[in-house]
Amino acid sequence: MKKLVTGALAAFALAGGAAHAEDDVTLQLKWVTQAQFAGYYVALEKGFYKDEGLNVTIKAGGPDVAPVQVLMGGGADVMVDWMPSALAAREQGAPVVNIAQPFKHSGMMLTCLKETGITSPEDFKGKTLGVWFYGNEYPFLSWMGTLGMPTTGGADGVEVLKQGFNVDPLLQKQAACISTMTYNEYWQVIDAGISADDLVTFKYEDQGVATLEDGLYALEANLADPAFEDKMVRFVRASMKGWKYAEENTDEAAMIVLDNDETGAQTESHQKRMMSEVAKLTAGSNGALDMADYDRTVATLLAGGSDPVISKSPEGAYTMAITDKALK
Repeated sequence: MKKLVTGALAAFALAGGAAHAEDDVTLQLKWVTQAQFAGYYVALEKGFYKDEGLNVTIKAGGPDVAPVQVLMGGGADVMVDWMPSALAAREQGAPVVNIAQPFKHSGMMLTCLKETGITSPEDFKGKTLGVWFYGNEYPFLSWMGTLGMPTTGGADGVEVLKQGFNVDPLLQKQAACISTMTYNEYWQVIDAGISADDLVTFKYEDQGVATLEDGLYALEANLADPAFEDKMVRFVRASMKGWKYAEENTDEAAMIVLDNDETGAQTESHQKRMMSEVAKLTAGSNGALDMADYDRTVATLLAGGSDPVISKSPEGAYTMAITDKALK
């Protein structure tokens, strides 16, 4: 009898263990560990993923990391990317699909030195502008296409300076304007000693050419698997819980990010300021893709003059199935 009881208890323990086994999910970030991705670190730290039965690994990005390639190579289940680069990659054969959109607003802008005489986009003509590449150039190219300004130089065009992920071209006056984010590089310029009064900024959103930024993307074939879809539903639900917590507790979220920064490159003051700015970009999003925002992004990418970022309206580039279930 004792043997039977012991055996039954062992079987129960095994069954219980199997029922509580966590599903692995690997998230590839677009860039290095910073408050731009606070929601995911908060969800990890606060146990939101664990509550959904997930064991989540967050992989930091960097200048040598291409999230789409990582996703395509099986190194991640889901990635954070900007919609312009994701749609461009899809048109080029990478079957990536937007499954959620935590960022509602765009933080991208051009920051210019006032001494250059630039007061409006028309004044870009004949100037050198710093531009990020590796997929980040697409919003800029679309904007210039909308303005009818060639990016090959000349009196009626702009000279494009391939900008590194720093603000040196502006500080060294190699460019009249550089690419910045409201939550990061703009403040690096300020911290370098240039007064806000000596700068002119042009937010893409204010210019009517804002494109969707940090969204979550998975591979189309994986999403056809019900078990994978279920994991993504739970992942998105926990991630959005993390984002909303981060919005309401910006300083705490920034400290959680710092605790997860293995490089030690980030500072407390910068991350707290970044988090307060990032919270403005996620505000208003429950994670579901807003179709008006999607349509605006596609229209902007198609309006690139003779060389648009995408050549036709995408098909199958997003799914509402994940957020429809996650947000019930």
